[in-house]
Amino acid sequence: MSPQIEIQLIAVIVAVACALPGVFLVLRKMSMMSDSITHTILLGIVLGFFLTRDLSSPLLIVGAALIGVVTVWLTEMLSRTRLLAEDAAIGIVFPMIFSIAIILITRYASSVHLGTDSVLLGELAFAPFDRMIVAGVDIGAKAIYTTGALLILNLAAIVIFFKELKIATFDPMLAAALGFAPALVHYGLMTLVSLTTVGAFQAVGSILVVAFMIGPPVTAYLLTDNLKWMLILSGMIGAVNGILGYQVAAILDVSIAGSMAVMTGIVFLVVFVFAPNRGFVSALRRRKKQKIQFAKMTLLFHLYNHEGSENEAREAGLDTIQTELNWDADFTKNILALLKKEADIEFASGVVKLTEQGRMHSIHNYEALFSK
Repeated sequence: MSPQIEIQLIAVIVAVACALPGVFLVLRKMSMMSDSITHTILLGIVLGFFLTRDLSSPLLIVGAALIGVVTVWLTEMLSRTRLLAEDAAIGIVFPMIFSIAIILITRYASSVHLGTDSVLLGELAFAPFDRMIVAGVDIGAKAIYTTGALLILNLAAIVIFFKELKIATFDPMLAAALGFAPALVHYGLMTLVSLTTVGAFQAVGSILVVAFMIGPPVTAYLLTDNLKWMLILSGMIGAVNGILGYQVAAILDVSIAGSMAVMTGIVFLVVFVFAPNRGFVSALRRRKKQKIQFAKMTLLFHLYNHEGSENEAREAGLDTIQTELNWDADFTKNILALLKKEADIEFASGVVKLTEQGRMHSIHNYEALFSK
């Protein structure tokens, strides 16, 4: 397998592995927690190294996962005091723990390969050079197997505990009533996020881990309301972002991780603008349609309220409706044209009158409005 293929395969595996737990972070409004964890786990790696003096020791992963959970616990403990909002608590805990790790590295491990640049940015281009050798046989890049194990772990956890995760995410009170222990589900999810982060950031860096963990889920969120489809779409979008990002990096000769993160943002931006139901364009169209519908209903109410009154000629005059409703001339002309086309109004001697159909629509809308 060529290095180019291995790099793209690693990127796809990491993207899907990160996107799956990222869906629940997005739905729980904890997106920034992923950024916090991707930085604070460095302290766990440093402490694990001090204990083992071996960068390949599994204790580094254990330590990183524990520090990730500690980060979540400290953040929630501060926010539960109600003296700080959750984002403010993250802003206190994350820099503090990350800075402790940097101080320890610069003071006691400056000669060890724990560079903060590689932690933040990663370098996928070097991943194929770290090989997995079994019985003297090269079976591929080590990152393929480590990130693949993460993907399998995340898939298995979400499939097995899908019901618990779903209920605890959308209705923690119901989860507690059903005996699902939402706190246990929550910290289980945070442990999964921590393991995913520490397993992925060695290959791609913390910035790309955050991009893959949050970008595809928020993109999928704009496309569907179904949790299962959101999980599937998140994985697919993450995989596409990884492949497209690599192709752009190869063409422009730029950072692979950076290119993938940028592509994640571009894909989100395209979906944000053009998503069928939640996109910016569709939202503008919906608001415009609602404005017109409300204006039509307002004019029908206005005509109905003054129908048969002494002031009907003045209140419903073609030349006075604009002033009475405080509309501009073009908008008034447009609404009158639409109502006439729909046979709700007619013009008689310079006065706008309701048709029988328009009168029925007025009564129906009035009853519907005030019966709620």
